[in-house]
Amino acid sequence: MLARAADQGRSDVLAELDPASVRPSVDLLTSVLSLAGGMPEKQLARLRPLVRRLVDELAKELATRMRPALTGLATPRPTRRPGGRLDLSRTLRANLAHSRRTADGRTVVVPERPVFSTRSRKEADWRLILVVDVSGSMEASVIWSALTAAVLGGVPTLSTHFLAFSTDVIDLTDRVDDPLSLLLEVKVGGGTHIAAGLRHARSLVTVPSRTLVAVVSDFEEGYPLGGLLAEVSALASSGVHLMGCAALDDTGNPRYSVPVAQQLVAAGMPVAALSPLALARWVGDRLRGEAR
Repeated sequence: MLARAADQGRSDVLAELDPASVRPSVDLLTSVLSLAGGMPEKQLARLRPLVRRLVDELAKELATRMRPALTGLATPRPTRRPGGRLDLSRTLRANLAHSRRTADGRTVVVPERPVFSTRSRKEADWRLILVVDVSGSMEASVIWSALTAAVLGGVPTLSTHFLAFSTDVIDLTDRVDDPLSLLLEVKVGGGTHIAAGLRHARSLVTVPSRTLVAVVSDFEEGYPLGGLLAEVSALASSGVHLMGCAALDDTGNPRYSVPVAQQLVAAGMPVAALSPLALARWVGDRLRGEAR
């Protein structure tokens, strides 16, 4: 009942919600974040446990759904060279011959030959740049983007960046591993300048063939379309892997400008209504070297 009241805009009930008993949902998180936007820090501090649980549970659920799409992207291999994480099980097996019994009867394995884990293809590191529209009516898509960035940020072979744009562009890459902090930092609203977001993304590209740029937007560009098409063409011609992710409404249906999307496709950026799971599959396919 309290959660429904929060959904209806009742900010006074937020303090009464028990973080341990609410059912996490993107709708509830959207409502809570919207109501928390104008709160003073003292009230917001009391609300953080609720927001933290909603974010953590939703991220955990999303990670479980996305895991099959990301399987095998960073399979560790054993190595004798120090520098990686100690592979305890392999170290024990490799040093069983060096075990000895202590005076009190315990068996101790002396790790004379430690085994470490390292990435199977360190040279294949990739960069993912999420360019996320935070203009008005993008709340649900922003939340899904933040949760997706947090999950993909855990892939060792992938460096994940998060650019939030409306009229201006804010680089929130340092918040990717803490989606709660990221979501509390984002202020949804303002105009839409997709070209500015892509221009910033282009400045981060070092190896185009190993760079993924995914734009999450309704593609209602508020500036001359020529600038946006020029940025897309420049990225596409450099060899960057591009994907336009259409914004989804509260029911999961795509909501975006079809005429603008058609011109973006012609300029070199495919546009599709992708769920976070479908986006993860797209990322996984590129990292495995499958078809563009």
